[in-house]
Amino acid sequence: MPEADHEGKTYYTDVPQQGKLFFLKGSNELDWGMKNRLSRIFNPGDGRTVMLAIDHGYFQGPTSGLERIDVSIMPLVPEADVLMCTRGILRTVVPPSVTIPVVMRASGGPSILKELSDEEIAMAMEDCIRLGVCATAIQVFIGGEFESRSVVNMTRLVDAGLRYGIPTLAVTAVGKELVRNAQYFRLATRMCAELGAQYVKTYYVEEGFETVTASCPVPIVIAGGKKQPELDALKMAWNAIDQGAAGVDMGRNIFQSDSPMGMMKAIKAIVHGNETPEKAYDLYQTIKNKGN
Repeated sequence: MPEADHEGKTYYTDVPQQGKLFFLKGSNELDWGMKNRLSRIFNPGDGRTVMLAIDHGYFQGPTSGLERIDVSIMPLVPEADVLMCTRGILRTVVPPSVTIPVVMRASGGPSILKELSDEEIAMAMEDCIRLGVCATAIQVFIGGEFESRSVVNMTRLVDAGLRYGIPTLAVTAVGKELVRNAQYFRLATRMCAELGAQYVKTYYVEEGFETVTASCPVPIVIAGGKKQPELDALKMAWNAIDQGAAGVDMGRNIFQSDSPMGMMKAIKAIVHGNETPEKAYDLYQTIKNKGN
């Protein structure tokens, strides 16, 4: 039998035990496991994140820049805070030695040849647990043909996530017929948050974006959207952070760039280093000129 240790003597009776409020907007009442996963997605030091989105193939196939993820994307992964992908890519291409958190695309159904809002939940929460993901992601088509179904899909995923401590990222999809303005995004992001999403991905708009972030009670990360000139993409990221976004979830503006590594590091400099777009662009150019 092991020898019993002496009873402790240092109890700090004059120091009350302190509890800290959780650093992330709207998350203080969540369970420990969910907060822990969110703390891996969002840097506790500044409350921000740089997500690398490579899940485009789930509805549009081998997107330009994603033809060979093992060749073009894997070198970028160590520079990202989070990898957003599908379970097929995770299992077939991403080495299990990768330790950055994964946000898993959990919705699917139609391709770009069909009505995109006709989605369903496309994987079981048990598989998310098996894969060790930190959050799931699902499209919500506010104003789309299958709006109600997509909203209910999100709530079902939220319910499953709450059972196991896995956050849900609601992605506000915008159809071609809908106007991308602050009024629309206030509606879409607030609906997602009210119905339980732990954070929301949406688009940046030049007029009134600060009202979108202010009226949404959970963190917002912006989508990069279609490829645009590098300086414009960097300005968009800076403006979004300056107006209350908690990070970016970029894909095409990184992996379709002339220097994906340069854009990856430039975006990080803005989100985590508070760098100006111009100085971040200089960093991008320097890395590009080195051939990276």
